[in-house]
Amino acid sequence: MVEAFNDANQGAKYPVGLNGFKQWIYDEVKRSGQKRDQPAWEGKESGRSPESFISTLVVRMNRYAKMYAKAAIHDSDFSTQEEFIYLINLNALGPMTKMELIRRNIHDKPAGIQILNRLQLQGWVEQGGSHADKRRRIIRITAKGQAVLQRQMVKIRQATRIVTGNLDHDEKTDLIRLLSKLDDFHHDIFIRNLPASDLLDVVTKDCLPPIE
Repeated sequence: MVEAFNDANQGAKYPVGLNGFKQWIYDEVKRSGQKRDQPAWEGKESGRSPESFISTLVVRMNRYAKMYAKAAIHDSDFSTQEEFIYLINLNALGPMTKMELIRRNIHDKPAGIQILNRLQLQGWVEQGGSHADKRRRIIRITAKGQAVLQRQMVKIRQATRIVTGNLDHDEKTDLIRLLSKLDDFHHDIFIRNLPASDLLDVVTKDCLPPIE
């Protein structure tokens, strides 16, 4: 199988290594004739594209997730879901710069700074110098921030469990793989910080496969 992978990967379609090998195996299984039932979607009969419906589903899922997140912070010290998401990132990943944290949450700078300012006013995060470079300003979660986050974690975990709904384990792992692939694609575009006037044309030209 490794030899077959190397032969099939002469054009470097897959990254060299275990992840590329696993993706190749997955694609080979799909190509081997294990066809899935083609799903129906709203408007399919009248020519609505799968891309259009996927975009609608992504927007809907975001709104559902926000609904559950709002319930998770009801009667808490949090004002928005972004506040606890920022704290979760700092708690799990450790100190980072303001812009690293803002980009990780796919916010523009003004919106991210507003969130960080609220967190600092609450005393949930603090800003200080980096041990490696005193000029770099690093954001850290405080003991107070960890405490307020911990008080709400039961409801937050409950909300995240509800978001994945009635999917079984295999469906969840399939969804993680697909969404991770899609997230990697969009994150590379996001960090280029293209102006809105050029965004659609540049991405269509540089990042999308040609229409067959």
